[in-house]
Amino acid sequence: MTNPTLLEVVYKAADDKKAEDIVVLNMKGVSLLADYFLICHANSDRQVQTIAKEIADQASEAGHDVKRLEGFDAARWVLVDLGDVVAHVFHRDERAYYNLERLWGDAPSENLSIGQES
Repeated sequence: MTNPTLLEVVYKAADDKKAEDIVVLNMKGVSLLADYFLICHANSDRQVQTIAKEIADQASEAGHDVKRLEGFDAARWVLVDLGDVVAHVFHRDERAYYNLERLWGDAPSENLSIGQES
């Protein structure tokens, strides 16, 4: 499975569980951590956990190993590390505080709209 396909799996999983304001940053040439960051948020601890679990489950089902799942119990910022794609699932209150989009402002955004209406 290629990186864009993994990215599509992750994006669709987040979208299916009603993640809000999904942003994908292309980290190639910007960071050695991953090729893509997917950043989204939810309005409750339970929804943060649900989104993160769906991302991990769908990626595993598609044949990818979940390398790390951090922050799940606290459900304020859950990091799902899939190697080439890292998903950051925030609680709404935490997303603005950490503002990863600004921190990684030199990374271009990818325009994915899988399952979303324009």
